[in-house]
Amino acid sequence: MSEARRAYLDVHILQTVPPANLNRDDQGNPKEAYFGGVRRARVSSQAWKRATRMELASRLPELEQGTRTKRIVAELAGRLRRTGVDDEQAQRLASFLLVPLGIKAGKKAGETAYLLFYGHRQLEDIVDLVAGDAVELAGLDDEALTAHVKELPVVDKLGVGHPVEVALFGRMVAAIASLNVDASVQVAHALSTHAVDLEFDYYTAVDDQNPVGETGAAMIGDVGFNSATLYRYATVGLHQLHRNLADRGAALKAAIAFVEGFARTVPGGYQNAFAHRTLPSTVVVIVRTDQPVNLVSAFEEPITATDGIAAASAVRLAEEYGRVTETWGGAPGHLAVCHTFDEKSPAAGRLRELLGPPVPFPQLTRGLARPLEDAMGWGPGA
Repeated sequence: MSEARRAYLDVHILQTVPPANLNRDDQGNPKEAYFGGVRRARVSSQAWKRATRMELASRLPELEQGTRTKRIVAELAGRLRRTGVDDEQAQRLASFLLVPLGIKAGKKAGETAYLLFYGHRQLEDIVDLVAGDAVELAGLDDEALTAHVKELPVVDKLGVGHPVEVALFGRMVAAIASLNVDASVQVAHALSTHAVDLEFDYYTAVDDQNPVGETGAAMIGDVGFNSATLYRYATVGLHQLHRNLADRGAALKAAIAFVEGFARTVPGGYQNAFAHRTLPSTVVVIVRTDQPVNLVSAFEEPITATDGIAAASAVRLAEEYGRVTETWGGAPGHLAVCHTFDEKSPAAGRLRELLGPPVPFPQLTRGLARPLEDAMGWGPGA
């Protein structure tokens, strides 16, 4: 496969969430950070990556999905049972087949020492290596079975045909460097564009079977929360994604799917208590061939408006993009914006002036394929 050009898809999102605890710290409170001298709401990149990954997986057939688990032995054993071996034989075969990966056993029985990120199809490919003679192999002693497994390309099967999630978010296997997959996506910690204060919800639960006349709560507690307009940023390295998937069409499809999943998801912390399912007020995508650019500098000076924070944040973001582009150069090959502000509002007018006319989100994502192809040099005649 020839080396592709370097190209990046930057995604800038502004999203307002009501009282919520999207991503808690070690004390159960919403994560925070100091930025620009004030305390901000923060949602870790890991939390939003997982939410995005789960959304992507929900759109894929089971065999095309990936999974990250310490229970790969049990997963492999479950698939080996279809080859005609019993439960005990399947468990033994699975354990021996995974020895070439060099993964140490975990503290709990049946678990590995660390999580392994792999695709369901990759596991099926490992099963296919022994499907025709699994019963015969199950009858071998440990020494003979070990010798046979050494001849099988188990490691190779996990080194190709990566699921979209692995191709996007990467994989590290400490024991075998050849199984490492460089992530093609980088996700920043989301930060509020303004200062926030931590608040607490004091709640009680009443016993429904209380005798008549008995009052008082059966349980009391509290949970920390805040509300914020968050700036979210992620970038996709198209060249790395192409390298991971080894297919142009798959790389384009995966990049667009990431934008859709990243924009539409929220972490699920305390979801039942706060129902914080909102959609972004602003999405800006930029296809670049120079370098990724996080525009969080727009909010180093916190937004101080007491109303219209989302609109003020959107204008600040657009203005910062203009300043950065003017100062450093590197105008994008493609820029598209989607926002929810009234077209007659000052904010909408300013966004149109700085970023161009808005489009609905489905149109924004549909319009990404050609610019991405052009940035990668995959256009007609390439």
